[in-house]
Amino acid sequence: MKKILLIAFVILTIIACKKEETKVDYAVLQGTVKNLEDADVLTIFNYNQSFIDTLITDDKGAFNDTLTVSDNFYLLKTKNNFIRIYLQKGTVLNMNIDANNQGEATTVTGKDAEITKYVIAKDKAFTNLTSNPQEFYSLDPTTYKNKVSQLKDDITAILDTTTIHSDFKEKEKRNLHYSYLNQLKIYEGAHGYFTKNKDFSVSEDYTKELDSLDYTNEEDFVFSDSYRNLVRGYFMDKSEEITKKDSTISNDMAYLFTLRNIENETIKNDLAYNFAKYNITYTNDVESFYKAYQEITTNAAYAKKIEATYKKLKAIAPGEPSPKFVAYENYAGGTTSLDDLKGKYVYIDVWATWCGPCVAEIPSLKKVEKQYHGKNIEFVSISIDEKKSYDKWKAMIKEKELGGIQLFADNAWQSNFITDYQIMSIPRFILINPEGKIINSNAPRPSNPELIDLFKELEI
Repeated sequence: MKKILLIAFVILTIIACKKEETKVDYAVLQGTVKNLEDADVLTIFNYNQSFIDTLITDDKGAFNDTLTVSDNFYLLKTKNNFIRIYLQKGTVLNMNIDANNQGEATTVTGKDAEITKYVIAKDKAFTNLTSNPQEFYSLDPTTYKNKVSQLKDDITAILDTTTIHSDFKEKEKRNLHYSYLNQLKIYEGAHGYFTKNKDFSVSEDYTKELDSLDYTNEEDFVFSDSYRNLVRGYFMDKSEEITKKDSTISNDMAYLFTLRNIENETIKNDLAYNFAKYNITYTNDVESFYKAYQEITTNAAYAKKIEATYKKLKAIAPGEPSPKFVAYENYAGGTTSLDDLKGKYVYIDVWATWCGPCVAEIPSLKKVEKQYHGKNIEFVSISIDEKKSYDKWKAMIKEKELGGIQLFADNAWQSNFITDYQIMSIPRFILINPEGKIINSNAPRPSNPELIDLFKELEI
């Protein structure tokens, strides 16, 4: 009996004295960033580009932060630079970054640094191939396919020379194949755009490798941005089939309908959230959109974020007083505020000189302005260019002989007027009535015939 008690005591002592293993759920990111402008910051985003944190830098550009992470890709960003990195639990990464050196880090060292070195090398190889999109996507189908296939082989060869652990390598090789497939999928549209050949189409077997693709792989969905793009595109195609059969269903609602049938909760929630966080600000029926999203999501954190946006959008619903801009610089001289324009309809164009789709609307906007010259409506263009592009803004107004009231926002994307309207992409058009109340916070573009129909309905 004494022996049994002694054995039991020894076992309990061993168990009690055994050191508990500390579970590490964080990564350490440290280093320096040079050429960081006074107002610029170093930020980090997760794989679906949701903001995580601002990395605090001292007067010498040094930073040191501990981040709770899941094993995945992350994006480091400054105003003029972005770098993809890979963090996993326990990573300690030391980086010396140039804020103005696009996509490259001067040095990368530390625990798990080899993965990030590989990621940077891969991104550089892709950038080198696609640095001239006009030239790259104008290639004939066979040459284009051979080039993207060769790129996949070249990057795979780089990966094979590393000592990166096998789990990452296996997932990354699938990722490289998805990237190849994604390039094949976008080729038809990109080629038609850059060659200005709207009738261009590839042969039926050009993308036949996509026919057998499994769109339900959660592991690859979380790991691979190319796979996510393919899955997203698959359901976009499904939504187009719905709108072709029933033109009364909007594109955004059709897409949400297709997501209902996804069984994998991670894939469904991620697709729904990343679609909703932008498109709820553009839909013509916020209530129906929000209701459809609520019926899909099972992710409480995502639901809370979309709910917050929904509540803000209710403040800019038709009939609500418009948010105001105050004392924006006027190209013609002095400043202009929204209150200065009361008594007239106001059609606002939010744009920037660097925005291709914005510039593409200029001829149509000038035509509409001319048609309604002398009527009870003011056409206001608000540039959200950064202050460093101020001279470029003035030059473009002169070069393109822009009419209407040309204003320069006080703080680019962060201007109160822009954030109050939940503007996340441009161009964006807004129509306000003579009392300063919103008619449509997402009005038709000048190139859309529905704009003139709306003006006629309002008897402008």
